[in-house]
Amino acid sequence: MPRSLARRPNMAGGRCGPLLTALLAAWVAAAAATASPEQAALPPEQSRVQPMTASNWTLVMEGEWMLKFYAPWCPSCQQTDSEWETFAKNGEILQISVGKVDVIQEPGLSGRFFVTTLPAFFHAKDGIFRRYRGPGIFEDLQNYILEKKWQSVEPLTGWKSPASLTMSGMAGLFSISGKIWHLHNYFTGTLGIPAWCSYVFFVIATLVLGLFMGLVLVIISECFYVPLPRHLSERSEQNQRSEEAQRAEQLRDAEEEKDDSNEDENKDSLVDDEEEKEDLGDDDEVEEEEEEDNLASGVDEERSDANDQGPPREGSAAQGEGEPEETEEDITEQPRSADAEQGEDSLRQRKSQHADEGPQV
Repeated sequence: MPRSLARRPNMAGGRCGPLLTALLAAWVAAAAATASPEQAALPPEQSRVQPMTASNWTLVMEGEWMLKFYAPWCPSCQQTDSEWETFAKNGEILQISVGKVDVIQEPGLSGRFFVTTLPAFFHAKDGIFRRYRGPGIFEDLQNYILEKKWQSVEPLTGWKSPASLTMSGMAGLFSISGKIWHLHNYFTGTLGIPAWCSYVFFVIATLVLGLFMGLVLVIISECFYVPLPRHLSERSEQNQRSEEAQRAEQLRDAEEEKDDSNEDENKDSLVDDEEEKEDLGDDDEVEEEEEEDNLASGVDEERSDANDQGPPREGSAAQGEGEPEETEEDITEQPRSADAEQGEDSLRQRKSQHADEGPQV
């Protein structure tokens, strides 16, 4: 065989190898270009939801916002993530800003809004906050903004407002609790300390901190308390004593006035009683005089009757020679038999009644 024929196959194979590799490389590049032309041209899409923290949450005080509070471990929060992203994409059309808050990373903001359930949604319009209690679906959120349903919801005002001092204090408490929780996880998870040892440590730290704060308050009160000079303090004590003495005198005067008024009333009552007694005594005296007059008139009548009868007869005189003569006293004593005794008894009874009534009053 000639040498030229033997070399041809080798020359043909050497020329075809580079051509085939070049063709394969061009085909792979074309296939890659046709398979994902958009992915090669555009960068990865970014989220339109703005994360809110304790440093930038004041942006919510201006304009219109919708906030979502979530936790990475919450299943309900994960179900509404896609709807929330879609709602944020249409934020420019709705003229609203959309944000989210991770309660694990930002416990202070969850305390400021007093979030107790997850997920929690809030609407903010020029610093006025309202709680959105509907489902976290894109259509409901869109209608809530377009139809202005938030106007029928009562806003968070007063101490419930996130911008109030009470909610600021609540944010501080929540942030401290979050730091304590992270520290507890560090002790138990990273360092491997038992949980009860971590609890004992926090109890002791709380007691020491309370004692230290009490000492600081005592020092501050001592620094700002200005004692009064001695002469001013003595004057103040004298003024207090004089005021107490005046009050005591006023009380005494009031008691004396009451006693005087009571005495005057008693005297008036006694005078009235005495006047009534005198009136009764006068009436009794008048009655007694009338009775005495009646008795005297009765005696005079009896005497006149005796004189009218004339001198005694002879027989009677003879019979009475041996008897003593009757005097005028005997003649006056005879008619005072029954009527006189009755009058004296009545007078004695009235006098005894008046004597009994006197000491009773």
